[in-house]
Amino acid sequence: MLELNAKPKEAPAGALVTDGSDATFMSDVIDASREVPVIVDFWAPWCGPCKQLGPALEAAVQAARGKVRMVKINVDENPGIAGQLRIQSIPTVYAFFDGKPVDGFQGALPASEVNKFVSKLSEMGGDDGGLGAALEAAETMLAEGAAVDAAETFAAILEQEPANAAAYSGLVRAELAGGSLEQAEALLKGVPAEIATAKEIEAARAAVDLARQAEAAGPADALRAAVAADPSDSQARYDLALALHAQGLVEEAVDELLELFRRDREWNEGAAKVQLLKIFDTLKPQDPLGQRGRRRLSSMIFA
Repeated sequence: MLELNAKPKEAPAGALVTDGSDATFMSDVIDASREVPVIVDFWAPWCGPCKQLGPALEAAVQAARGKVRMVKINVDENPGIAGQLRIQSIPTVYAFFDGKPVDGFQGALPASEVNKFVSKLSEMGGDDGGLGAALEAAETMLAEGAAVDAAETFAAILEQEPANAAAYSGLVRAELAGGSLEQAEALLKGVPAEIATAKEIEAARAAVDLARQAEAAGPADALRAAVAADPSDSQARYDLALALHAQGLVEEAVDELLELFRRDREWNEGAAKVQLLKIFDTLKPQDPLGQRGRRRLSSMIFA
């Protein structure tokens, strides 16, 4: 297991979300943004969408654990700064870093988009206390087959940052690699709400789905024989792909599914395409296998 660095210094919990004013804007926002990104939420008590957006922003900021702060400004009580920034409708959100505005939006957003907005700002803040290096090391352990060490490292990261989607996904995948499908499924059921729709979590769900399907696929050698005896046996070829994927033979699994799609793309309501996309979702965007597979699938679809 990789030992993480000491926990990074964080702002006190109560200081992460504060009420600001025209008089304190310079210190609360401009000066403070030289240390960490600061989100400014312009709102009013009578604004319905503000009541929806505000709590979502606060939750995402709290989950960032000091990497970003939030200042709430009631425009009815503080018209000065709202006028200077030409705020014409609310809610309006601005993000400041290094003393200048760097991002923003108007209107209420879904929680998933709010989380992405805050996550982007958190990354802008810089040093993550060694968590990035720890994540990279854990992924390397997992790729090299050290599932237990990888799981311990992912778990240690989550102790410092419980809403770290990459670490949570890594822990699920490490449990899968160690043969603990039930534990992986249990982890997914308990995923924090703020990262439930993150792409990393979706990739972990796809991996768990594939593992569960592979349990019923049967032994690969018998399925190879069945496909060799009857290449048109779509079910056998599909089950062979699942079995191969379960053994870590991802490229061979992709080849079998592409062949199945080529032979009968409509078989079982397009199951080959669905399964291919699920496998691609478990691969990193830059993975050559995923890139080649997507190109081959697209060429068949649009042929």
